[in-house]
Amino acid sequence: MHQTNFLVREPLLDPKQRVVGYELTWQQASAGGSTLDALESLVGFVASQVLDEDDGWLLRDKTLFLEAVPAMLSTDALHALPPEHTVLSIKAAELANPDTMAAVQGLRAGGVGVLLREADLARIGTRLPTMASYVEMRFSGADVGAQARTYAALKQSTVGMIARPVSNWADFDACAALGLNAFVGKLHLTPRPSTDSKGLNPAQTIIMQLMQMVRQNADIAQLEAVLKRDATLSYKLLRFINSAGFGAGREVQSLRQALTLLGYTPLYRWLTLLLATASTSGYSPVLLETAVVRGRLAELLAQPALGKSEAENVFVAGMFSLLDRLLGIPMQEVLANIQLSDDVVAALLTRSGKYGPYLALAEACELNSDLVASLAAALKLSPLDVNKAHLSALAWAQNVAA
Repeated sequence: MHQTNFLVREPLLDPKQRVVGYELTWQQASAGGSTLDALESLVGFVASQVLDEDDGWLLRDKTLFLEAVPAMLSTDALHALPPEHTVLSIKAAELANPDTMAAVQGLRAGGVGVLLREADLARIGTRLPTMASYVEMRFSGADVGAQARTYAALKQSTVGMIARPVSNWADFDACAALGLNAFVGKLHLTPRPSTDSKGLNPAQTIIMQLMQMVRQNADIAQLEAVLKRDATLSYKLLRFINSAGFGAGREVQSLRQALTLLGYTPLYRWLTLLLATASTSGYSPVLLETAVVRGRLAELLAQPALGKSEAENVFVAGMFSLLDRLLGIPMQEVLANIQLSDDVVAALLTRSGKYGPYLALAEACELNSDLVASLAAALKLSPLDVNKAHLSALAWAQNVAA
């Protein structure tokens, strides 16, 4: 299947800032808007990547929002996606056509979600639940709180309300207070202003120390001694080693055995994940999930050219690229606390060096940036390569979170 478009994603947050879904769109190579073929191929491609014969829906509890046009509502590809995790977004004006309305009602009857855009709610009134499961609320820069209250008054229990664009946390809070979900564009990359103290907490300090030791190839006995000072960390390491995903084959009970089995590079990568989750200051679930997806996507993009072990370093660069926001301290301070290779530092500070371009490309996929195509071309990666890695990274992140 030849692809010329790149997949970009935008997270959907619930009022508790959890990521409950993603809107996936094709970034059109030309300005001509979405063609029917392109949208159909998006549905088919997504279905082929996030469904597995044995494991089913790889995105777990996430819902996918996909743009739709009337002609596409009967496409076979839609039947491949699980209806309870699929929402098609369509402009309200399209439903004036009886055939389109009938197709929408058929999809709704089959359990597929429909998000109505550009709807005149006053005019639709009580018919709304027959037409949509979600309705999109457009927020203009005016008083978002007042707008949101108006919508909340219209809110019917069966129709979910989704706010867009929500460009700052105060607006998000106004929507959240009224129970609206929100597409947050670039907002998830903006740390919430927090009252907590900045800097590293004790758990993070120990993780940083262990990371330093791994970088310096300290021996296992020294690592074990530091790990023993933190019962929670020790517990997490043993749980990780004994998880199905790691597949040690037999119950591992000693820290020394766990460290030996895991090896240094995977240990470093596991500590990176742990450091991000040990954050308490700018902590938001969406920021953490973005860091995991970004790290994994950058790693998968780098694997063909750099090989598996080098790509593990790209994963670390990807995770660390959001660490300043997760920890609430400047990147220079993060780097002062931990010794990283020159290649990782170059990637973090200027997106340069051997790893930087992969990190820049992974970032562009989450920002609907115009740079995706040129960054991919420079790395000799096709749209298909990038899109497969993107969906694979999204699925992988769900398992890490679990």
